[in-house]
Amino acid sequence: MTLHTPARMELVERMRVLGPAFRDRAATYDRDAAFPTENWNDLRDAGLLGLCVPADHGGLGADFAGYALVAEELGRHCATTALTFNMHCATAMLAGEIADDVVTDTEDRALLDAHRKELFRGITVEHLIHSQPFSEGVSPGATEGVGTKAVPVDGGYRVTGRKIFASLSGAANIHNVVAMVEGDKRIRLLGIPADGDGVRIEGEWDPLGMRGTDSRNLIMDEVFVPSGHEWIPPGTFDGASRRWPYFYMTLSFAYLGLMRSILDFTAEYLRGEHGTSARRDNHIKQGGWAEMQLMYERAQALTYRVLEEAAVDPDADALRRAWTAMVTTMEGAPEVASIAIRVCGGRSMLRPNRLEQHYRDARCGATMLPWSVEVCLDRLGRARLYD
Repeated sequence: MTLHTPARMELVERMRVLGPAFRDRAATYDRDAAFPTENWNDLRDAGLLGLCVPADHGGLGADFAGYALVAEELGRHCATTALTFNMHCATAMLAGEIADDVVTDTEDRALLDAHRKELFRGITVEHLIHSQPFSEGVSPGATEGVGTKAVPVDGGYRVTGRKIFASLSGAANIHNVVAMVEGDKRIRLLGIPADGDGVRIEGEWDPLGMRGTDSRNLIMDEVFVPSGHEWIPPGTFDGASRRWPYFYMTLSFAYLGLMRSILDFTAEYLRGEHGTSARRDNHIKQGGWAEMQLMYERAQALTYRVLEEAAVDPDADALRRAWTAMVTTMEGAPEVASIAIRVCGGRSMLRPNRLEQHYRDARCGATMLPWSVEVCLDRLGRARLYD
């Protein structure tokens, strides 16, 4: 597969044009731990809210690989915005390309087509912002088990539960959560109206990095969810987890872009473009710069290979490469940031220096579920050793 097609690169270019303004605002959102509202307004005006909405539904029609390239470019300018944008695009990807590969039952296909039509219209016409909070902290690894309950009622469901690290908690119009109906083992994906009775946001948000994501706690107390907000048929999410697991690596594309931003800044510094004389002739700094490039190129090359082969029903080796790409990127980003601070010296640790923020942002990636570094290493540690 050719990864950098003209259609995908046109979308990347659309994002690149917005990038400088996003980069200029990043320090303010970081300092205030505030949601990047201005950036989202720019995304809306550029038509990018519908990035992963199919073209025949009024969107830009980006496939999984196209989304990845655009998210990487966005992460290069503002990683916080890239993470929140991922949460918005995730439901459109699940209801679009991924569901098309997973849903085969005729009745389920009819339900999917009816419900996602409304989902896509809300994004492209009403410019609704979606979030996708899954984490509950109810199991040791938080990789299985759903505590949120949905009770069928006339016209929909009553949903009760709690989601932690609910990104876009104060900005999203709809929170798309996974929930279970008692006696039914199938996971449901339900769109919770942010202004619904029984919805509230709790807690403070003052984290180490990625401070603009506004990832507070989402509390749901018998919230009514209309049946039309069940964006994909029951059990489709389970099927996507088994058959389209690449969905879980979407966060890493923002961190790949962040790595590129760290390299951009370091090259500018070594060339003397940040108010100091050039340092590029210093062989010690050249050594650090070489290490940074090696780490970035490894992460990008592996990620791009995974993107080229991403499809339904990956074999064991392909899945192993996806886990490896996650670890290489999510651990590589803070390593590159650490070397950059060493290369650029003490001033790079002073706020609002971009490297200081990049280091904090990069350090957050390893913990992000469901494919955290620990989860991926655990699976890699068992891969090919057992039947």
